[in-house]
Amino acid sequence: MIYFDFAATTPLDSEAAEVFVQASTEYFGNSSSLHDIGGQSQDLLENCREELANLLGVNKKGLYFTSGGSEGNFLAIEALLSAPKKPGKHIIAGMSEHSSIHGVLSRLEGYSLTYLPLNSSGLIDIEVLERAITPETVLVTVQHVNSEIGTIQPIEDIDSICREHDIHFHSDFVQSFGKIELKKIAPLVSSFSFSGHKIYGPKGVGVAYIDPAISWSPFFPGGSHERGFRPGTVNVPAIAAMTAAAQKINDQLGPSHDRFLELRGTLMESIDPIKEFVHIYQADPDSQLPSIIGLRIFGIEGQWMMLECNRHGFAISTGSACQIGMQAPAKVTQALGLSPQEGKEFIRISFGKTTKREDVVKLGETIVDIVNKFKN
Repeated sequence: MIYFDFAATTPLDSEAAEVFVQASTEYFGNSSSLHDIGGQSQDLLENCREELANLLGVNKKGLYFTSGGSEGNFLAIEALLSAPKKPGKHIIAGMSEHSSIHGVLSRLEGYSLTYLPLNSSGLIDIEVLERAITPETVLVTVQHVNSEIGTIQPIEDIDSICREHDIHFHSDFVQSFGKIELKKIAPLVSSFSFSGHKIYGPKGVGVAYIDPAISWSPFFPGGSHERGFRPGTVNVPAIAAMTAAAQKINDQLGPSHDRFLELRGTLMESIDPIKEFVHIYQADPDSQLPSIIGLRIFGIEGQWMMLECNRHGFAISTGSACQIGMQAPAKVTQALGLSPQEGKEFIRISFGKTTKREDVVKLGETIVDIVNKFKN
């Protein structure tokens, strides 16, 4: 089986796995314990916090370790709403946000919500965002990189608008951390989140950042861990392994981007024979993560195409793994204005560090064969 679903999750890096085992056996103490063994674990925890803060260009006091991106999104939004910059009960969100964002917003009582669509290039229209703002708007939440088509939203422009109107700005960095240099972007937002398993770290661990200038109130009362941000004994081994994976992937940002650009071009060439049946949803190169390709093949349901590819030994997907099993099309297809039937034709192909050019060619040729057999 050749894997093309790196946007869903990644294998654990071997060096990160070694760090996990070492931390589990040598730094096993509870980081909140006052004895020396607990102190060693606490020191490792704080070293990881400082290293990740340095990678992101933010104050380490704002970093909190979580169970992953979904929990990070939930707790960050709850924290921002506990300390709004001004009175109000209006929130603006991208229509194509991750399901964890939609989940936390749908449970809020007393708030009005405005969802922003994407333009034909898969980007938020800044003018539409500005028109959506009211005196009641207290929060904007927009995903940095879309998990299904890989478009990169204009964080700097959105931040500027939010600051002008005294609005908190949360951004989901799950698909951008480890793929894009974030040192200039991370300090701009009120909060962000990312997840370890998207960057060859362990599953079940991630980070949320809240600007230290914000005096938030905890969602979980009485929690003693992570300065009250979340309850539960801190998973120091997983945090150490995630930090090791983060250091490694951030060292390769430039070369990885160039390699993914080449692989993307290779896939485009290989499916050229069926281009009349294919629509690829993408932005200009400056606003596009090259490792994620979201597309439709006209007249063929994405789930069927995914199963056919699986039968031929290729793992692709029909969208975010957090939505698999639901019958509704990927949220990005709704944000792009596609009909439900068109949305069901969507598939996603995503590359990772082990993706080989010859495997991309094989996948493209397989898709061409499947489509030709289906159409004939």
